[in-house]
Amino acid sequence: MNVRRTLDGNTRAEGFCDPQFQPVLDAFLNNFENHDELGASVSLRSGDSVVVDLWGGHAGADRKRSWDRDTVCVVFSYTKAATALCAQLLIDRGALDLDNKVSRYWPEFARAGKEDATVLMMLNHSVGLPALRERLKPGAYYDWDYMTGRLAEEAGPYCQQNGSTRCHASPWRPTATKPCLFRPASARVSCCRWTIAICRPGIRWS
Repeated sequence: MNVRRTLDGNTRAEGFCDPQFQPVLDAFLNNFENHDELGASVSLRSGDSVVVDLWGGHAGADRKRSWDRDTVCVVFSYTKAATALCAQLLIDRGALDLDNKVSRYWPEFARAGKEDATVLMMLNHSVGLPALRERLKPGAYYDWDYMTGRLAEEAGPYCQQNGSTRCHASPWRPTATKPCLFRPASARVSCCRWTIAICRPGIRWS
């Protein structure tokens, strides 16, 4: 069913929602009505069909621009899914083993209490490095050598290893797992190769 809903004076929600996914529409509208949502969009596919395609609100705090179907926004944590996909491709090809120690693919990492960390622990957020203790330099996330060096030098575990999990939001970004993913594939790590690896299965990130 088509959706066109006015939520307050100048806030609208529009799009399409299959009736079977009514709870998604309800949750989407509820964010605006009860949780001070400024602007958002959500799109879901089931098989080859788009079953939910909703957008609404404003694209800025000044509320001068409406959030449209193609409004571009920052997406958090999408690299986690992409990294996991690359890992699964390498596992399928026999080039990566989740039970191997990280040091097999990234020898520099095996220091300061991280010697027994496994690839699985890197991927499931139980390696014990949810953050780096010292402040990062400006632009650190764009400097591959700097970030991998900082992660290798970091004393671990920052929190309990392999007993509980904490979201490794910053160091878990592809920086932490690329050495494991690309060294067994005999590929030089670069943003270009990273993009190619992600896009080969047909995935597009924008």
